[in-house]
Amino acid sequence: MKLRTLVLGLCSASALAFAAHAESITIATVNNGDMIRMQKLTDDFTSKNPDIQLNWVTLEENVLRERVTTDIATKGGQYDVITIGNYEVPIWAKQNWLLALDNLGADYDVDDLLPAIRGGLSVDGKLYAAPFYGESAMIMYRTDLMEKAGLKMPDKPTWEFIGDAARKMTDRAAGINGICLRGKAGWGENMAFLTAMDNSFGGRWFDEKWQPQFDQPEWKDTLDFYVKLMKDAGPEGASSNGFNENLTLFQQGKCGMWIDATVAASFVSDPKNSTVADKVGFAIFPSKEGVDNHGNWLWSWNLAIPASSQKAEAAEKFVSWATSKGYTELVASKEGWASAPPGTRTSLYNNEEYKKAAPFAGPTLAAMDAADITKPSVKPVPYTGGQFVAIPEFQGLGTTVGQLFSAALAGQSSVDDALKQAQDAATASMQEGGYLQ
Repeated sequence: MKLRTLVLGLCSASALAFAAHAESITIATVNNGDMIRMQKLTDDFTSKNPDIQLNWVTLEENVLRERVTTDIATKGGQYDVITIGNYEVPIWAKQNWLLALDNLGADYDVDDLLPAIRGGLSVDGKLYAAPFYGESAMIMYRTDLMEKAGLKMPDKPTWEFIGDAARKMTDRAAGINGICLRGKAGWGENMAFLTAMDNSFGGRWFDEKWQPQFDQPEWKDTLDFYVKLMKDAGPEGASSNGFNENLTLFQQGKCGMWIDATVAASFVSDPKNSTVADKVGFAIFPSKEGVDNHGNWLWSWNLAIPASSQKAEAAEKFVSWATSKGYTELVASKEGWASAPPGTRTSLYNNEEYKKAAPFAGPTLAAMDAADITKPSVKPVPYTGGQFVAIPEFQGLGTTVGQLFSAALAGQSSVDDALKQAQDAATASMQEGGYLQ
């Protein structure tokens, strides 16, 4: 008995000693479904890396951004792995706030990352964040209503076609709007859509000398087209509708077309939640006639390591695990292929099991392949970003402009007035930021 007690005591002491020597890393992440799933699957990581313990800080998106930004800007060192978007990555990398990911492992296969995603997370050829999942934007449309209108969606639709189709598909008596587009103000709401739309019209936010471009013909054409189209074929109260509101309208059969994030494809195709799941088609983001530019919308949630982390080696092991091909296969084995994190790896879109489980896989890949956030406009620009401009000032400025354009959509101001005020606001912001002398 004494011997057994001694052995157990030694084992307990050994376990405590090991735990004391295990390295603990803190991971800050967003409270969405994919990240919650990742936390549930981390036994796979800890079993392979018993010397690393994981401490999770899971937050709502806006709170996450605020806390992570404060910590990294002040070099607080509170987090070893952070979840950030491709908006932040190039800005923070240039500030030397992030560590380059040089040791992800021999089997990580960086070349398998989708080129558009990898490019948005790289600075001077170095990867500063690893993508967990990604998205672009595309057209989701009712195939039955398109056929009823006597039209067929082209392989490369133009805005002129979209406008004509939307008006023909509109049936106010039946409660069907020809098109649903974001109108709710915000840099990540209506301005995400309108920035991508202006790119597809051949426009840009700033020229090479950081002069705002809201006084140029492309923005005038973009906003005029948008406001008139939504008046003729959009839902009532469109200036209050963002992603979630339009998703609900489409699922309820009240939209002929919806142009938004590719991540919505699985929701509109889900018969449990969508009344039109068996009547949905997909097409690439439109471009204006004569402009070969399909919007360049590109977003990803990514894992990065702050330069202030004192546990970079352990942190990079975790980042490698969570964004690897092996993790994708782990999710598929536990949840099914349709639940695999989308939009990051070429191999996923070559996987027949995934393509069978996700009929939207092909159109999603086409949308992402068409995006190039290093060249968002057909004209030269001094910034990167597809549906955003990757400068610190954009969050505030984008929301201000979004409020002006939402007001124009609601009929509270004219398009010309909204553009003039946007030009003035952008000029003041660029002068204050030192971009303009």
